[in-house]
Amino acid sequence: MANSASGMAVNDECKMRFLELKAKRSYRFIVFKIEENIQQVMVEKLGGPKEKYDDFSACLPHNECRYAVFDFDFTTDENVQKSKIFFIAWSPDTSRVRSKMLYASSKDRFRRELDGVQVELQATDASEMSIDIVKERAF
Repeated sequence: MANSASGMAVNDECKMRFLELKAKRSYRFIVFKIEENIQQVMVEKLGGPKEKYDDFSACLPHNECRYAVFDFDFTTDENVQKSKIFFIAWSPDTSRVRSKMLYASSKDRFRRELDGVQVELQATDASEMSIDIVKERAF
């Protein structure tokens, strides 16, 4: 099913892997890439359950846009273990204008496909999605 705004389709694997992250905690994170030649959002990288936030942020390209989800575990002030699923729209300033426009116009529809995301972040550089910002937004 193509998105009317951008003509972008979402590969079924995106939804399947997201459900595995959400329900089974099979992954710590998933990075998604738009394959422009086939007009489809695809899974680019799966991060294992033991991987950390640094592993995740290191696999986002410095000059290309991506979507990603990250399952963030934390402990509340009341010492309760919790987790929140973040959706991150990564759009670095150094990426191509066409790419930024394509990711921006497809984001809302793609985000709706991922039922269970609790927090959304937009980032144009690493400082906008630092672990401190993630912790702040989780609470």
